[in-house]
Amino acid sequence: MKVLVLAGPESSGKSWLADHLQQRFGGELVGEYVRQFIDEEQRDTCYADIPAIARGQLAQEDAARARAPELLILDTHLLSNILWSRTLFGDCPPWLEQALLDRHYDLHLLLSPEGVEWIGDGQRCQPSLAERQAFFDASREWLDRHGQRYEVIGGSWSYRRDRAVAALERLLNG
Repeated sequence: MKVLVLAGPESSGKSWLADHLQQRFGGELVGEYVRQFIDEEQRDTCYADIPAIARGQLAQEDAARARAPELLILDTHLLSNILWSRTLFGDCPPWLEQALLDRHYDLHLLLSPEGVEWIGDGQRCQPSLAERQAFFDASREWLDRHGQRYEVIGGSWSYRRDRAVAALERLLNG
C-alpha cells in the first residue's frame, strides 16, 4: 500500500486534488474529519474538541489502512490537527505528534498558498495570505524536522493538478 497525504493551509486545493487523484488513480480517499465534526456540532471548535477531532481522523485513516487498498489518499492527517490546535488555541494535546509519527506515509504533497486565491466556505478562517503562508511554513518545518518525504506543489490550479499527478505517478512507479 502506498499512502499519499495532501498537506498545507486551507484553500490551497487539498480536497480538490485528493478527489482528482482518486478519480484518476483509484484507491481509497479519506476526507478531512474536522469538516464532518463541524457540520455535526453546528458550532466553532474549541480546544476541548481537539482530541475528539484527532481520534475521528485517526479512526477513518486506520479503517482505510485495514482495508489495505493499493493506494490510500489522505485529504489531510494529524499534522493539520496539530498546527490548527497551536494556531487557534496556542497549545496542542501532546499525544497527537507521537500518534502521527507512529504511522508511515510514503509522500506528502505540501500545497503552497501562493498562486491561488482564498475561497471562503463557511469553515475556513484564514483569508490572509500571510496567515496561510505561516501555516505552510510550519507544515514544511515539521516535515523537514521529522524527515518526512514531501514535494511542494504551487502555482495555478492546472499546474498544481499536473504536478500532483506527476508526483503520484513517480510514487506508484518508483
